[in-house]
Amino acid sequence: MAAADRELIARAKRDDRAARERLARLHRREVYRIARAILGDDDDAEDATQETLLRMLRGLSGFGEGGDFRAWLRRIAVRGTGAGRTRRVFGETRRGASTRPVPRMVAVSSPSIVFFLSDQQRWDTCGCYGQELDVTPNLDRMAGEGVRFEHAFTCQPVCGPTRSALQTGKYPEATGCWRNNIHLPMDEKTIAHWFTEWGYQTAYVGKWHLASGPEPELNHRQDPVPKQYRGGWDWWCASDVLEFTSHSYDGHMYWGDGSKYEFPEGRYRVDCVTDVALQFLAERDRDRPFILFVSPIEPHHQNDHNRYEGPHGSKERWADYEVPGDLVGTEGDWRENFADYLGCCNALDGAVGRIREALAEDGIADETVVFYTSDHGSHFRTRNSEYKRACHDACLRIPMIAYGPGFTGGTIVEELVSNIDLAPTLLQIAGIPTPESYHGRPLQPLVEGTAEDRPEEVFAQISESQTGRCVRTRRWTYSVSVPESGPRSDVYFEEYLYDNEADPHQRSNLVRDPDCADVRAELRETLMRRMGEAGESEAEIRPAPE
Repeated sequence: MAAADRELIARAKRDDRAARERLARLHRREVYRIARAILGDDDDAEDATQETLLRMLRGLSGFGEGGDFRAWLRRIAVRGTGAGRTRRVFGETRRGASTRPVPRMVAVSSPSIVFFLSDQQRWDTCGCYGQELDVTPNLDRMAGEGVRFEHAFTCQPVCGPTRSALQTGKYPEATGCWRNNIHLPMDEKTIAHWFTEWGYQTAYVGKWHLASGPEPELNHRQDPVPKQYRGGWDWWCASDVLEFTSHSYDGHMYWGDGSKYEFPEGRYRVDCVTDVALQFLAERDRDRPFILFVSPIEPHHQNDHNRYEGPHGSKERWADYEVPGDLVGTEGDWRENFADYLGCCNALDGAVGRIREALAEDGIADETVVFYTSDHGSHFRTRNSEYKRACHDACLRIPMIAYGPGFTGGTIVEELVSNIDLAPTLLQIAGIPTPESYHGRPLQPLVEGTAEDRPEEVFAQISESQTGRCVRTRRWTYSVSVPESGPRSDVYFEEYLYDNEADPHQRSNLVRDPDCADVRAELRETLMRRMGEAGESEAEIRPAPE
């Protein structure tokens, strides 16, 4: 027995509660492995006998010579089978005590998941994507240990619509959530529903943005979100529109029972959201895997203050930033906001560090997949009158970093990926097959180097500033639109064409360049194909007006 195991057992015998809980998890994990081996599901233990495995486990557990070891194992196994599920252990069938059924069995070894979704964060705020200042040391470390997706993009650069895609696996136009202030349809099956069916605990913390409108009377922007509008998430502390119920140093969210969680005085909002996420980790059922969705509002601007609000001192701490190339020489409001913006991102990085530290202290860091990404970026009012809703990389390109089972080794995925791929990716972590209705594909084959027939481009829908559609390839960005905002149009006009190799900051629009006519024709066909694959009706794309 390893010295660390002996020390753990010794601490447990001294009535150390944390050690006892850690040892119990080791017991359960080993019991499950042994049970699978005995039932023939473990190739590595194919020739092992039941008695040999029992002796191995007895030694690991530190169980004395006296007592009924088999009975003790059965008690542990029954507690670990989960609510209402049946598992055969050592030739017998046991049923969990709970009367609440779980329709499917989940492998006890299925990883848990912590999914971070920041709001309005450019990819280049992270050191692992080229940021010169030490803004994101925890994310940079996570990227070095896990997987970084070098070219990740949003499928819709607006808050509510992209969140609907993350919850449903479908492009926003397909679910009707094509703009902000449209609630998620009640009959949509979300990732939370899937995870619940497969035995997971589900928890949501932070900003939701899918519970209000379009009917004027359906308004939960500043009120508690009723359970039927939470997309199936169980453990809950959130606001529909967090920027409406809080500011950087004051405000509240709502618990699942509708009561307020008031932010402690003087505590930064990111830290308050993280405190609640840590509370879930402390309260969770340790016999079941979980998915925890953490959705801070940062670094989104504070709407009613019309500025970005980092922690106190951000303007001084992050003043020496290098101006991103797409902002150099432009107007916009980045000069007065970018240091605070980086301060927000640094606070988010600290939240990642706190969560990962908690997972490590709980002994489940290597059994939990941590995913970090954002809903879209920010161009700081340089492309239109506000911060997003455009085809440019400044608001389409996002950070995407993962660590945990299946996401290790410091791998860099160079292929273009979209956050439409994240719902099937999360389901695959748990072994849940991708529903046929999903528009994206799991990212695991890209990580493993086994991906076949993946598209070389990503596709995005754009709303509110326009009705727009675009494709982004490694070299080209091609976008079409009509000025009126709506879910779709029968006719679009070419608006932008950028050569991202020659013009990485997208300053020179080639949409009327006659030398690019063949490029536009090819991209037009690609865009129309992608629109059809997303379930959109056929449309006409016309040349840009002169």
